[in-house]
Amino acid sequence: MARPFRFGVNLMSPVPADEWRAKCRRAEELGYDVILAPDHLGMPAPFPALVAAAGATERPRLGTFVLNAGFWNPALLAREVATTDALTGGRLELGLGTGYVQAEHETAGLPWGAPGERVDHLRRTVEELERLLGSEDHQPKSVQTPRVPLLIGANGDRMLRLTAEHADIAAFTGARTRDGGVLEPIAAEELDERVALYRKLAAGRAEPAELNLLIQIVTVTDDPGAAIQPWLSRIPQLTEQQVLELPIVLVGTLDDIVERVRAQRDRFGFSYLTVLEPSMEAFAPVIARLREA
Repeated sequence: MARPFRFGVNLMSPVPADEWRAKCRRAEELGYDVILAPDHLGMPAPFPALVAAAGATERPRLGTFVLNAGFWNPALLAREVATTDALTGGRLELGLGTGYVQAEHETAGLPWGAPGERVDHLRRTVEELERLLGSEDHQPKSVQTPRVPLLIGANGDRMLRLTAEHADIAAFTGARTRDGGVLEPIAAEELDERVALYRKLAAGRAEPAELNLLIQIVTVTDDPGAAIQPWLSRIPQLTEQQVLELPIVLVGTLDDIVERVRAQRDRFGFSYLTVLEPSMEAFAPVIARLREA
């Protein structure tokens, strides 16, 4: 039986307090299940942003999407996680990743490291968080037991293995990272292979993880070719049709997008979809239509 849909929105724009609260309330009104905050310099600091979101809303879960593990010391992160879970009434979902923007590390005066080193650091962070937050002696304590749900964003083999071993939510980027922190989208066939590898690695799990996909573009339109034109220069290696067929792109009529979302759940298992803040309003009719079914 297919897992029920969940929908999250990643709120990225720094705004004054009243505007932030209004934006969070609007996300709740539109039917989003999870309000998310990223972890990039120049964007809102995730944990205080989520505490503020909790004060402005009642229903949505609250998550990091995703924390850059290279920014965090595990002991200090454990304190942030437990405190935020307590202050949000047990609504927190912790998302973690390796980070992919070298310039942010340089600006922060933090080591960047090779890809393997960043994965190693993330593994140490995950394991230390489990040890600390699972200890009866750790203060402060989180509300959720046995732990705050963990999401890991992954695409590479080692990251998928880590996700299979530890994550409650397996988040697929639908892209690979190139030099300079550029995300290059992958076609459906390659995503099939990534999901298949994850399922193989996760075969021994007691409980299957929820599968998430980050959607980059949402446009409800009768003219998808015209709507996609501004994006073609960013991914010149792909044709217009290839862009429209990317799993992380939802462009077309409302009926087409709704059917596409259902088809991708059937094909890949993605029941939890995250959209970016610029797509929050555009995706709302899709949520409403899927909830009607």
